[in-house]
Amino acid sequence: MNPSRPKKSLGQNFLVDLNVARKIVDRLEPGPADQVVEIGPGKGVLTRLLAGKAGSILALEKDRKLAFDLEKYPGVQVINMDALQVDWSRLDRMPGVKIIGNLPYNIAQVLLWDLAAGCRGFSRAVVMVQKEAAQRIAAAPGGRQYGALSVWIQSFTVPRVLFKVPPGVFRPRPRVESAVIELRPRLQDKFFFVPEHLSKLTRILFQNRRKQLGKIIKTYWNNKTKFVFHRSGLDPTTRPEQLSPEQLQGLSRLIF
Repeated sequence: MNPSRPKKSLGQNFLVDLNVARKIVDRLEPGPADQVVEIGPGKGVLTRLLAGKAGSILALEKDRKLAFDLEKYPGVQVINMDALQVDWSRLDRMPGVKIIGNLPYNIAQVLLWDLAAGCRGFSRAVVMVQKEAAQRIAAAPGGRQYGALSVWIQSFTVPRVLFKVPPGVFRPRPRVESAVIELRPRLQDKFFFVPEHLSKLTRILFQNRRKQLGKIIKTYWNNKTKFVFHRSGLDPTTRPEQLSPEQLQGLSRLIF
């Protein structure tokens, strides 16, 4: 295989529009004192713009050939690895680190799930994902796009959709639109819920999102049903998608 060609196995769709690339970098606001982690730099369209603005750049690239090519940019340290294998809590050793990336569609949601909970010390993340994923991440309670991904990421960060990106700025051209989102960590010294419990609860509830809360809880936690609704003040006829992240965090404390 020609190493310069996008690899479907890695979900590679390279951003080729410099105007869009500048817009993404500008939203990150990198400065000479900033440490930046770039996820999946690919052919370096964002990297070369960052190299002239950020103090240092740590680029995580799974494709070995592309990783080697990125070493030509000044101030860039390249690690040839799969971003899904990163222990994001290690970034807390880089207080205030900024995160940027054009994330492959096939791993974006899993990667952001891990990143949101794993890294507490970052100051801002600006990443591009599939538009549908961006809408789910930032969705408010009550709509069909609101789900476990929304609850999880909003429990640790404040997400915002910045702008949409059309398919024509990529090579190869994807069949869907993209969107750039911003994540800022919630400024809390301590979270008053256990992440593993919240994760388990949201997965159970949103797998049964059309059922009423009372029926779901009775199925899984029959001996706690009365206690949970008495303490939480929730209506048993409520459906999971109507509950805010804060309500679900509280529910996870009662159930587990």
